[in-house]
Amino acid sequence: MEEIMHIAEHVAEHSVADTLYLIPFLWVTYLAMEWLEHKTGGRTQDAIRHAGAAGPIVGAFLGVVPQCGFSAAAATLYAGRVITLGTLFAVFLSTSDEMLPIFLAEAVPANTILSIMGAKVVIGMVMGFIVDAVLRLARRDKDHLRIHELCEQDQCGCNHDCRTCEAAPERAYEHHDDVEHTHSHGHGWKGILLSVTKHTVQVTLFIFVITIVLNIVLETVGEEALARLLGDNPAFSVFATALVGLIPNCAASVVIAQLYVEGVLGAGAMLAGLLVSAGVGLLVLVRANRPWRQNAAIIALLYVIGVFWGLVCNALGVVF
Repeated sequence: MEEIMHIAEHVAEHSVADTLYLIPFLWVTYLAMEWLEHKTGGRTQDAIRHAGAAGPIVGAFLGVVPQCGFSAAAATLYAGRVITLGTLFAVFLSTSDEMLPIFLAEAVPANTILSIMGAKVVIGMVMGFIVDAVLRLARRDKDHLRIHELCEQDQCGCNHDCRTCEAAPERAYEHHDDVEHTHSHGHGWKGILLSVTKHTVQVTLFIFVITIVLNIVLETVGEEALARLLGDNPAFSVFATALVGLIPNCAASVVIAQLYVEGVLGAGAMLAGLLVSAGVGLLVLVRANRPWRQNAAIIALLYVIGVFWGLVCNALGVVF
């Protein structure tokens, strides 16, 4: 009984810690999206789409910041089609979650850390541009902003009076005589802030529940079991580590970074695992984006990309 209480306390402590720091990122992201929905007209949409062509560059550099807040923000922005799928991949691939704190704590040489982070940024950019290019060739890159769909999905009470204008911006400009037109959100900023808070609370609770479940599994099965899984299968370590990296919890990147420092994992396996370690960004994607088949395809492609670059790293004999 005492051991169960200890595990419960440990799970609760880690679950709260893993969730609390995400709230500011989620709140600010939703605030930006609500403001965008409030102000967006056809010209603004065109500007967003034009800027989106360089999105993978910005996304890769934002994602490398040592936490998964930006991956959560990117998932939300993609669900609203504010950023491109390539930009989402750039953020996910460059995100390292808890890698940097572990490396710094273990006194890993600065050039090694910078080399790994640089590789993730470059891979994120390259794959982001490739994904966007493929979508353009397939003529699948013309999604309209879908912020209002998130509001309908969460029933947050947003009142969008200009859906037709959003769908046909050229008619919006004719109707509004080229004046910046706005959407009505409840009672101005009060309605916007209420909607932002409701979105944030709903997503935070979802992440918190899933994080509790994951932490229970990790506490009962043990991170040592993950270490044995990776260390006892060197021939398949790239595939196994990439699979572990998909666990939407900071423990995944902690285990991968620690095992690399201890010499259990090679450079290729470490790179594969950390490339797919998007943290709770994957949870936010599943929660916010529709349809679910698209989410499954995104996660599967993320895994394939991680494995591919891990195998390339091994084949080339790259050592960080």
